[in-house]
Amino acid sequence: MKLRFTIKFSAIIFIVFFYSCEKDQLPRKEIEIITSQKIQDTTYTDAQLQKVLNEELDIIERVKKDYIKDISGMNVKKENPKKVYIHYMPWFQSKDFDGYWGQHWTMTNKNPENIDMNGKREIASYYYPIIGPYSSSDPHLQEYHFLMMKLAGVDGVIFDWYGNRDLHDYENIKSATESFINTLEDLDFDFSIMYEDRVAMQAYDQQLSSSIIEAAQEDLQYINDTYFSSPNYIKYNDKNLLFVFGPHHITTQQEWDSIFSVLPVNDRPDFLTLWASNNLVGQNATGEFLWVAQDHLNAHEHYYNTYDIQNMITVGSSYPGFKSYYEEGDWLQGINSWSINHNQGQTFAETLNYTHHELSDFIQIITWNDFGEGTMIEPTQEFGFIYLQLLQQYTGVEYTASDLNVALELYQTRKKFQDNTIAQKYLDRTYKYIKNQNLKRADKIIKAVNRFL
Repeated sequence: MKLRFTIKFSAIIFIVFFYSCEKDQLPRKEIEIITSQKIQDTTYTDAQLQKVLNEELDIIERVKKDYIKDISGMNVKKENPKKVYIHYMPWFQSKDFDGYWGQHWTMTNKNPENIDMNGKREIASYYYPIIGPYSSSDPHLQEYHFLMMKLAGVDGVIFDWYGNRDLHDYENIKSATESFINTLEDLDFDFSIMYEDRVAMQAYDQQLSSSIIEAAQEDLQYINDTYFSSPNYIKYNDKNLLFVFGPHHITTQQEWDSIFSVLPVNDRPDFLTLWASNNLVGQNATGEFLWVAQDHLNAHEHYYNTYDIQNMITVGSSYPGFKSYYEEGDWLQGINSWSINHNQGQTFAETLNYTHHELSDFIQIITWNDFGEGTMIEPTQEFGFIYLQLLQQYTGVEYTASDLNVALELYQTRKKFQDNTIAQKYLDRTYKYIKNQNLKRADKIIKAVNRFL
């Protein structure tokens, strides 16, 4: 089944139309612009919520005696069969979790310890996460992010990855990436790696490897040994998918032949380069992916009209906009003088329309949380749930903004009661109910915890 959709806008709502070439037009649905909702503590009576706590306590005691690991995953039904993956940045640190604020919140001149009259910390971004700045290694953050994605119909994430060495903040990024895997596997959520080949050059420059090629070989071997073995690593036609952002520094087929020689021929992954770059790796390339470009939709048109879609894996891109903070944050090497207006969701809708082109094998959303470049669809104070609501309509899941709010409230309540062991046990049960797609029960537990603990 091939689906297409068009999105029109009014001042206060988004109206989403779905069309199918195999069935009649689906009913019109409306999406309100929702940022977040405070926990409504008057929905249930005291007796109702106390009953919930008592019932859950009985379950907690029983599970303690007869523990059986839940391996059911979270099987979300989607009307749209198109696979949707989100580019993910695992590179944030926060003072409360890591003991310091990482550079992706501070760049060179911002200090999150400075808090304005509205309670917002000073961060290196034009946009502010709805939960505030966070640590990528925080398990509660990981739970929140992946539940939100699941409820929006996302199939997996593509981690931005910078090698396996203790260089710059790359070791932290690697460790954070690996800390996600248990949650990914528990939710049956897929993931892949996007390699930055410049790290091989940097490793050689810092005398951590004897050559750029050796450094890349070591990284590839690490990816193979550490990530490819996961049952949730993304496969396409039974082969692991490996992305490279570029390549920008290793740019000949001969070099990539040498790099891939560390793996048996039968174990080599499908290797996808940035668009218009597959010639730099020669026959090692099996596909390309589109990225955010200054000429916006013209780039999409050029990609689909000129790319060898018959013989290569085709990856479309969707993004909400682009507004780099690098100049203001004094990261001069990253300055981009251009921007793409977010238009309160219209840009995301336009690019979703393009990436649902029937010739795309799957879609990469750019990005979940690159706050430095303003490409995040993670809920923010500025945009609320807009992007996830549009994604819910696109993927055809049955969930709404109210369900997203339950996952948000779970995170907020975990932080509110972070030192309360009993509350956390109840919230562990809440996670399981969301995972099992019983959002009503999860909502009751959250309200009960907030009222009585």
